[in-house]
Amino acid sequence: MPDGSRKNVVLRRQQEDSTRAQSLDDGAATERTALLQPVRSGLERTGDANGKPIVDDDSSASTSSIEDGDDNNSAANQSLSPIRGACVVVALGALIFLQATNISMLTVIQSAIANELDAFERTSWFTSAYLIPLSALGPLNGKLSSVFSPRHCVFASALVMAMGALLSSFAVSFEGFVIGRVVTGIGASGVLPIAIIIVLEFSSSKRRGLAIGLLNSGYTVGVALGATAAGGLLPVVGWRALFWAQVPLAIISGLGLFLSIPNAFSASDVKSEKSTWSRLRSLDYSGAITLTASLVLMLYALSAPKKIPILPIILSLIVAAIFVQNEVYFASDPIIPTTLLKSRGLLFTCLGTLGFMMARWSVLFYTPTYAIAVRQWPPSVAGSLLIPTNAGFAAGGLLVGWLHIKRSGSFYLPGVISYALFPVSLVVLAMLSRDDSPVALFIAMLVLCGFVTGAALNYTLAHLLHLTPKDTHYVASALLATFRGFAGSFGSAIGGGLFIRTLDTTLTARFAERGMQRDDLVRRLLGSPALVEQLEGVEREVAVQGYEESLKYLWLAMAGIAVLMVLVQAAVGWTGHAEKEMPSSSSESETLLGDDDSEQRS
Repeated sequence: MPDGSRKNVVLRRQQEDSTRAQSLDDGAATERTALLQPVRSGLERTGDANGKPIVDDDSSASTSSIEDGDDNNSAANQSLSPIRGACVVVALGALIFLQATNISMLTVIQSAIANELDAFERTSWFTSAYLIPLSALGPLNGKLSSVFSPRHCVFASALVMAMGALLSSFAVSFEGFVIGRVVTGIGASGVLPIAIIIVLEFSSSKRRGLAIGLLNSGYTVGVALGATAAGGLLPVVGWRALFWAQVPLAIISGLGLFLSIPNAFSASDVKSEKSTWSRLRSLDYSGAITLTASLVLMLYALSAPKKIPILPIILSLIVAAIFVQNEVYFASDPIIPTTLLKSRGLLFTCLGTLGFMMARWSVLFYTPTYAIAVRQWPPSVAGSLLIPTNAGFAAGGLLVGWLHIKRSGSFYLPGVISYALFPVSLVVLAMLSRDDSPVALFIAMLVLCGFVTGAALNYTLAHLLHLTPKDTHYVASALLATFRGFAGSFGSAIGGGLFIRTLDTTLTARFAERGMQRDDLVRRLLGSPALVEQLEGVEREVAVQGYEESLKYLWLAMAGIAVLMVLVQAAVGWTGHAEKEMPSSSSESETLLGDDDSEQRS
């Protein structure tokens, strides 16, 4: 038989097998359904992990794999009533708002805090003390949320956040304020990983992109409005009230989530008959300790304001190696599943997100600094400069989620394109970081920078879900959120260190050129950009030039990092985990072809 005829026979047999499988499954998704269906369809056909059949007619934990008749669109795993859903959205949005606000508001109120606590040279720790635990505890929170009910975890996180805000508001020394910031970061570390779990559980694949866009929008609203509101309220109520006012909001939001999320809501790993004590004993405590210690040591070293210490970095690498050995060879229930440790897609996605968002945070951290020091705008107006870039961020995430990410599968090319547009906006911002540049053009670049960032993050998470197995999505999402947190820490540490060192060198050199020695003034300018407005004559001119050059150098350096991240993101690949299991189907085709050859030979 000619080759063409043999192929036709094979194709007909495959179509018949596919049709027969669909009829047997009574409308269930086929093995070719993208992303989530290969795992889910297996569970639907054979039952859950304990061998029990999954029956879900009217319950909230829906496992239907077809939505609107499209095999590529899986229904939400679980559902909520409209009233409960609205309460969850409001309460979760409030916690995300608080988490983001605690980052951005320090950019406009740090001068007042540094002045009262006499900590001009240590202002970088105001942010780093919060971001280090926020980043380091992300994977642990993701694991705890997959072992215990997320409703309990998020309630505990909210209470710890409230406690940290209270400690910060009553601090009378630099050390006391930093302790409060650390406690707040510990509580906030559980918010974003749990929020991602809630989004994954309660949204269908068709609306998941829009849900992720809304999640990112809540975060960026906190960044924008946090800085704006803090700048406007600072002269009215003082900086302490900005912290203790968070306490009731955090407690009410946590309680609202605890009461609104059904008691039956759980992540996939929670569906077990084990008691709480048994689950506690099975946790990988050694892995949790070594992972957290490694991350804290690395972030502590990189957060040094002037000289980065080498010893903590070396210790961090040693502890990280111990953690990997523990996870691969000893842990029965590892913090990070070995399939993820070996995943190239996850590794490059996390690294790409780290560098990309580190560059992005340099814009969020230092745009208000540009407005205060170079333009001499008041803090309330300077904070509002974050509104355009965060509005662009929200628009980018929402538009691609609403118009494009309406299915499961690969989003490789859109993600790479979004990454490639980002450094262009940074270069233009660097060129415009002068006191005589057009304000409208600067704001337009901020909008563009935010838009491509929002689109890129949405595409990145959707593509990561395509690359990783479904039963690891919670930990993988928590890792991605952790590296986003790292970006804030690294942006504050590396970007802040680069900016401070450049500003210190520039100011000292410019004053020396004019035969002036202003060591004390330089020290105060390093931690208080608002001081520029109080200067006059040559001192103001030198201060403005120093800030201009430092901002330009910072954003050009971040643009270079962003270019490298385009290559890193391009290395994640586009073949999903489900597609990697397709060789079995290819083998069946080869078998059919071999049978056909045998029949023809006979």
